[in-house]
Amino acid sequence: MEPIYTKEVTLESLHCDCFGLCKPSALSYLVQEAAGEHCQLLHVSWEDLNRKNLFWAILRHKLQITRLPRQGETIRLETWPMPTTRTAYPRSVIAYDADGAELFRSIGLWVLMDPTTRSMVVPGKSGVLVSGILRGTELSVPGSLIPGVLSDTCSRSVAFTDLDVNGHMNNARYLDWIWDLLPSHFHRSHSPRELTLCYLSEAREGEALTLQWQLHPDSRLQVEILREEHRVFAANIQY
Repeated sequence: MEPIYTKEVTLESLHCDCFGLCKPSALSYLVQEAAGEHCQLLHVSWEDLNRKNLFWAILRHKLQITRLPRQGETIRLETWPMPTTRTAYPRSVIAYDADGAELFRSIGLWVLMDPTTRSMVVPGKSGVLVSGILRGTELSVPGSLIPGVLSDTCSRSVAFTDLDVNGHMNNARYLDWIWDLLPSHFHRSHSPRELTLCYLSEAREGEALTLQWQLHPDSRLQVEILREEHRVFAANIQY
């Protein structure tokens, strides 16, 4: 099996915002789908893991964006697993436009979870082997994000359409929640350059979450999502 999986996608309106630009949540979704298709070929798909009483979950994700692609563009994604660590399975992605220019790159730190206990299972005890490679183009795995005192607050509940097949809020939906914090005139004039995302705890249907955020003078959006006093998700978005 080839260590690098390639997929072409033509962006449709459902991928894009009102300005015709691909939404960051859609980028996250496309990255996730390409990884999932590769996992099927590597025999570590959701169905394969379900038979082992396991599922994939993402802990941290970084996206560096050179240019957001537009509706109607066909983009090419290349994804590959990196060498497995003691606790996780990192995976890298690079996307190109039709002329071969880089659009964005990402790295995700994936782990295995037990669906019954909702606890992490380390690779050494999972029986799941994924051979990884290094091409020299990978981003570094992002570290944890330090919580801060943020100026703005709102509340939102996890709804049915936020959920994925694992019964918790899908990782891409967090980005939609973040993008809704700022008005359209901001998004018209600001394009994201780097996103660092930390998934700290599962969010389940019906849970009321508190979003705290602040847009700093250096055009950095800092976001914390909390369940009572416990952090569920954290993000830094650099524009």
